[in-house]
Amino acid sequence: MTNNTQVPIFIYSLYHHVATMAEAVQKGVISAGGNPDYTVITPDQLKDYDALLFGVPTRFGNYPAQWKAFWDCTGGLWTSGALYGKPAGIFETTAVNVLSCLVHHGIVYVPLGYAKAFPDITKLQEVHGSFPHGAGCFAGADGSRKPSALELEIAKIQGKSFWETVQKFLHR
Repeated sequence: MTNNTQVPIFIYSLYHHVATMAEAVQKGVISAGGNPDYTVITPDQLKDYDALLFGVPTRFGNYPAQWKAFWDCTGGLWTSGALYGKPAGIFETTAVNVLSCLVHHGIVYVPLGYAKAFPDITKLQEVHGSFPHGAGCFAGADGSRKPSALELEIAKIQGKSFWETVQKFLHR
C-alpha cells in the first residue's frame, strides 16, 4: 500500500550505530510500501508528520542529553496538543525512559512487540539489543561493536510492522 502518509525517521547517533539501525528500519518501511523521510528537523517540525519513528542511543542507562534538549524545545507543541494522537515507534534500548517524552505529548506508542519478530528477539544463541519495545544494538563500552545482522534484521522487521500498523491506525 502506497499513499501520502508521512513517516520520518529521526535519530541521534554519535557513533553511527543508531544510524545503521535506522537504515535497516527504513528498508523495512520501504518493503511495506512506505517512503520514509530520513532528515534533520527542528522540534517544531514534528507536528508536520503523520507518524514518527525515533532512534535514540543509551548513555549510562538513559537517553543522551541531546535527546532531552530536543524535547525541552517542544513546550509550545505540548501546550497546544499538536502531537496528541500521533503514532510513534522507538528503536533503541532505553525505551521506557524515552516513553516519558512521548506520553507527555499524548503520542501513541507503537512497540515492536513479539508478533512479527518472536523467533529473532528470543534467539539466545547470540547477544543482541532488541526486545519487544523496539530494535536495539549493543555497541560496547568503546563503541567498537557494530550492529549485527540479527539486530539489523529486527530493525527491518520493526520498520515494516510499524508502517503496517500506522496504515491501519491512520487509514481506517
